[in-house]
Amino acid sequence: MIRVSTVRSLGVGLVALIGAGSAVVACGGESAAPTTSGRSTSTTAPARSSIPRWTVQVEARHPHDPTSFTQGLTFTADGRLFESRGLYGQSSVAELSSTDGSVIAARDLDPALFGEGLAAGPSGLVQLTWKEGEVLRWSTDLVASPGWQIDGEGWGVAWEESSKRFVTSDGSAVLTFRNPDTFAATDRVEVTRAGAPVRDLNELEVVGDRVWANVWHSDEILRIDPATGMVDGVIDAAALWTDPERSSEMVLNGIAHAPGDPDDRVWLTGKLWPELFEVRMVPE
Repeated sequence: MIRVSTVRSLGVGLVALIGAGSAVVACGGESAAPTTSGRSTSTTAPARSSIPRWTVQVEARHPHDPTSFTQGLTFTADGRLFESRGLYGQSSVAELSSTDGSVIAARDLDPALFGEGLAAGPSGLVQLTWKEGEVLRWSTDLVASPGWQIDGEGWGVAWEESSKRFVTSDGSAVLTFRNPDTFAATDRVEVTRAGAPVRDLNELEVVGDRVWANVWHSDEILRIDPATGMVDGVIDAAALWTDPERSSEMVLNGIAHAPGDPDDRVWLTGKLWPELFEVRMVPE
């Protein structure tokens, strides 16, 4: 998910350039493991010791299509895995095998749409688009149904089961909560870390009673109290993929919590990543 001030509609050429290692453009304290119990450009907390931090321990690895410009990752309540893929002319929504990462089924988006975040809600899948304001709706068999329209950009989206609402990000420091039937905004909260707004909130997931948000162009995932917007935990995933061939655009951009998994275990991947990781959070 990308800021307005940057160039995002790179098209097919981005994959080739990244594969060649070119950085073409800019694209949006300790405790036990996490449980259920905003451009200010700095995303580094000045009071590091006051916020619990975790690193990731890889529990399992699965193949992932290295040409997939991942924009969102989500599990349905019955354990099916879906992915949103971006870029103009290449965007799609796909069901993936959680075993080998292969594509079970996929639907292409209109070439004029740039696919963004993806969430599994009570009536199927909801997929955002970047600048177009279109919110696409799909059944889990990837049959389209009439969608919605929103103002502004679409970056990340997740379903908050406890409050029966969607939560979205738009690259700012604000999370917007939305009605499940109309997608109308019902509430907003500014996300702060050690008192400072955190912008570039990107891919979202809800784990327990917390919203987890990746910060664009960062390997950090923030754990956020949706009632206050305060960051109360930080997951550092920098060690997950350290290949020197990884370019600055191959960012972490997929977070999914599988039904039945404990709150300290999630699935992670990113744009053009060759693997999908099951990871467990461990205190730093």
